Amino acid sequence: MQAYLWTKTAHLVFVIAWLAGVFYLPRILVNIAEAGDQPAVRARLVLMGRRLYRFGHIMFGLAVVLGLVLWLHFGIGGGWLHAKLLLVALLLAYFIVAGRWLKGVDGGRALPSSRALRWFNEVPVLLLVVVVYLVLAKPF
Repeated sequence: MQAYLWTKTAHLVFVIAWLAGVFYLPRILVNIAEAGDQPAVRARLVLMGRRLYRFGHIMFGLAVVLGLVLWLHFGIGGGWLHAKLLLVALLLAYFIVAGRWLKGVDGGRALPSSRALRWFNEVPVLLLVVVVYLVLAKPF
């Protein structure tokens, strides 16, 4: 029981750390879009974004490994888990899209408008609400 609790605790900590990156990377993109022709500000934001993107991938990897341990060793599962994993895959795709936009900025490509990026920034909140509900309620 103790190993299960420590594994689950570590899994949650890494998920929270990853989601911090998922929430903040689009915010950095908004700031880049609004920085205009200030190269020093843009360069600093791009550097912050690259570091955050790398950190997010490390946290995601650790969360996945621990999630697999929970699933395979402790036998956690059900239909709700499949739905949760689908939503997590969508969150990962979202994070990768934000990372590609950041990489594009580094290569000189334009970002969507700051308004569009602000709307884009709201998507993971909605997905997270459903994920948390699925984990807590286990409706199926």
